[in-house]
Amino acid sequence: MDFAFTDEQALLRDTSREVLARTYDVETRLKVIDSDLGWSRDVWNQLAEVGVLGLGFEEDAGGQLEIMVVATEIGRRLAPEPVMSAALGPGALIAELGSDEQKQLLDEVASGGRLLAFAHTEPGLRAAGTAVTTTAGQQGDSWTVTGRKNPVIAGDSADTLVVSATLPDGGTGLFLVDVGADAAGVTRQAYRTFDGQRGAQIDLDGVAAQPLGTGGDATKAIADTLVRLQSALCAEALGAMEEALRLTTDYLKSRKQFGVTLSKFQTLTQRAADMYVSLELARSMTYYAAMSIADGNLDPAIAARAKLQIGRSGRHIAQEAIQLHGGIGVTAEYPVGHYAARLTAIEHTLGSSQDQLHVLIGGLGDYEVVTV
Repeated sequence: MDFAFTDEQALLRDTSREVLARTYDVETRLKVIDSDLGWSRDVWNQLAEVGVLGLGFEEDAGGQLEIMVVATEIGRRLAPEPVMSAALGPGALIAELGSDEQKQLLDEVASGGRLLAFAHTEPGLRAAGTAVTTTAGQQGDSWTVTGRKNPVIAGDSADTLVVSATLPDGGTGLFLVDVGADAAGVTRQAYRTFDGQRGAQIDLDGVAAQPLGTGGDATKAIADTLVRLQSALCAEALGAMEEALRLTTDYLKSRKQFGVTLSKFQTLTQRAADMYVSLELARSMTYYAAMSIADGNLDPAIAARAKLQIGRSGRHIAQEAIQLHGGIGVTAEYPVGHYAARLTAIEHTLGSSQDQLHVLIGGLGDYEVVTV
């Protein structure tokens, strides 16, 4: 099997890397995430110009492999721009289910002019499930939604929400909700997460909502979107792990102790080699998940296996990177601690490693058992 990128994918990788690298070093990133918005509008517009914010919206606009390429570069630079949360994730739902009129919103999203957010996760829902407590009500041709969504990543700056809600006759539907400054019945409590991202708790109280497309049960589409989001998180974590390992090996080759560089101590180099093994395991599962989606197989079990390996590899690499750096590894001025924070957050987003194990355990009955 050929795992090499195509020329177009390599160009997308190099372009994304250049856009992000010329903006973000450690000091600049800290200033950006401490700003009111928490990310850079200039970088957002540059990503829009190179086509990143429209990936996957149309058949000729790339797919999950291209998203994987971009997400890896985002993770490598720890870029805070919510590409998946405010554009590609919820945008894919509109592209799949939306009416022709609703799909016109995607032009604004791809150009960077409109921010979306997928308001699905609710308090107490640990794993990436599709059941929600938010409810949808209908009166004639009008719909409203009521409930609490938290965390909603990028929900603090979103113009339009894609909201999941339980339908009156059962199932889970998807609705578009305008959350502009004058939106009645919408309360947003914005916050900053410990890894530098931005999110919000959003309370919806009888808010006017528009069914996505023809309406009806969208459980399958939600499940597919969660699989895509998990794949993108795996790719972002892969980029973060690559950079954490690079920083660690460079440090071992330059830092001296007892007159020699740390790389001369066999135990330390063996630990770095173990980090590399974890990285390659994560890379294999990340590619597996993205390639499966690209082939049309959006299997939650594959997503769970990939996310489980990412969680294990990410924790190992993050912990070892800090340990091998020593005290400098946890200072705000040095990047390793920030990579560890992001890897920890990714592990707990859309289900922790423990949650992924429960998903896999729950599916054991779907396999045949060989007995002698």
